[in-house]
Amino acid sequence: MLNFRLLHMSALMSANWKALDRQQLETTTQSEWLRELHSMTDRLKCCCVTLDVNVLGLHQCEVNVLTESERSLLGNEACFVREVLLSGDNMPWLYARTLVPMSTLTEQEEDIVYLGAVPLGQRVFSRTNARRDEIEVATVVIEGKTLLARRSRLWANNKPMLVSELFLPQAPIYHGNC
Repeated sequence: MLNFRLLHMSALMSANWKALDRQQLETTTQSEWLRELHSMTDRLKCCCVTLDVNVLGLHQCEVNVLTESERSLLGNEACFVREVLLSGDNMPWLYARTLVPMSTLTEQEEDIVYLGAVPLGQRVFSRTNARRDEIEVATVVIEGKTLLARRSRLWANNKPMLVSELFLPQAPIYHGNC
């Protein structure tokens, strides 16, 4: 699992992110997934009987580890990093890496560190003031397969976090089955 994590984390960190242009993006099933403003967790749950979250990594990273674009979206501070694999009906669908600035982890949001197998989207979008902005998209090639990725900033109580999502080959985004 370590090789899986490192391969996918590296792909997301080196992705060439482009702003999502809603007017230019064709209306396709894939674009609908990429443009999703609400919980990706809820969208994935609609495609399976069981959605599982496997926590691959939890750690803190110093600001100098963040890319310039990550710092521009989150600010210039250390972050808590959460990496997970979401699987639908035992099929790996989504690798996600979330950066949460340490200043976000206060008051109501301090529980984000302790989510465990609870999906972040379920936690964030259960609040009325949650929102998503700054959606960016990329394609990455892993083991000869071109995969779609998106990155967006989530807000909970006006506190930011950055979620990067890599849609794995078995994900419903590619198969149009929900």
